[in-house]
Amino acid sequence: METTTRSWTLGELAELLGGTLDGPTESRICRPVPAGSSDSEGITFAESPEYLARVQTTSVGAVLVPKGTASVGIPTIQVDRPREAFGRLLALSHRPLPIAPGIHPTAVVSPEARIADTASVGAFAVVERNSTIGPGCRIYPFAYVGENCVLGADVVIFPHAVLYQDVRVGDRSIVHAGAVIGADGFGFVWDGPKRNRRVKVAQVGRVTLGNDVEVGALTAIDRATAGETVVEAGVKLDNLVQIGHNCTIGEHTVIAGQTAVGGSSIVGRRNEIGGQVAVNDHVTMGDDIALAGRTGVTKNLEDPGVYWGVPAKPIIKAKRISNLVDKLPDMHKKMRDLEARLAELEQKHK
Repeated sequence: METTTRSWTLGELAELLGGTLDGPTESRICRPVPAGSSDSEGITFAESPEYLARVQTTSVGAVLVPKGTASVGIPTIQVDRPREAFGRLLALSHRPLPIAPGIHPTAVVSPEARIADTASVGAFAVVERNSTIGPGCRIYPFAYVGENCVLGADVVIFPHAVLYQDVRVGDRSIVHAGAVIGADGFGFVWDGPKRNRRVKVAQVGRVTLGNDVEVGALTAIDRATAGETVVEAGVKLDNLVQIGHNCTIGEHTVIAGQTAVGGSSIVGRRNEIGGQVAVNDHVTMGDDIALAGRTGVTKNLEDPGVYWGVPAKPIIKAKRISNLVDKLPDMHKKMRDLEARLAELEQKHK
């Protein structure tokens, strides 16, 4: 496992990325950097003349450019698709958090838990009874896996993530630091006709995550009141997302940060949900729907398309309404002026 930052000579990078170098082969590059950076040990990319001109004002170590680009005064690697090559470089630069193989001596693992031989359980992590940790899993320090949880193969649970109990996590899924899966659903009722106090409704269901799901840091997925909360295969949840009890999130849907989905809602497949979106409880959304940021979904949405606003409307209609709202003060003034003129005319004809 990588424990230090990698570096390459420009010659090595050109060979790795299948490009042609215009510059010194032995210059060393330590990291990818954003366009505009002046990091002399960094490399960025420029796929348009505008970005290339921006890069030329910096002292960056090198830049990935399209094939056929003329010399620009700084080292370049010419490739077919600079953005794609930069993505490959990002993958090469990624270093997983270190964790030793096996079970750390300070981890607390129930004798009734089943841990695959190839799994890793970090320092001070807890795995409760009747839980199963599959092959290749990495349970990082201070993570908590409650009783009756099942983790498939190659699951990663980052530090301080919490799986309460009865949580099933599919193969290759990732739960980032501080995420909480399986906390109680938000259920309370009044204690009787006099409504003196709210009484908690027991939440006894479970949570199921499909294969290749990624749960962002500090995201919460509530356990079902009864039955299960389901996040299907390939779903990606950003940081600070709230999924209420008994929800179903359809496969390959992506949800951006600070979005909340109310309990018992169904979100379709391949949906794209922007930041700070609110979805009412008991709402059903179809497949291939996109919600712009800060949209409020108050009723079912069936047709594919892009929606915006509160309540959610097709985005073209929502933009027209928004434009009209900006004109309301002038429209109101004109209306008052017309009312005054009409009143004058009525007085003259009396």
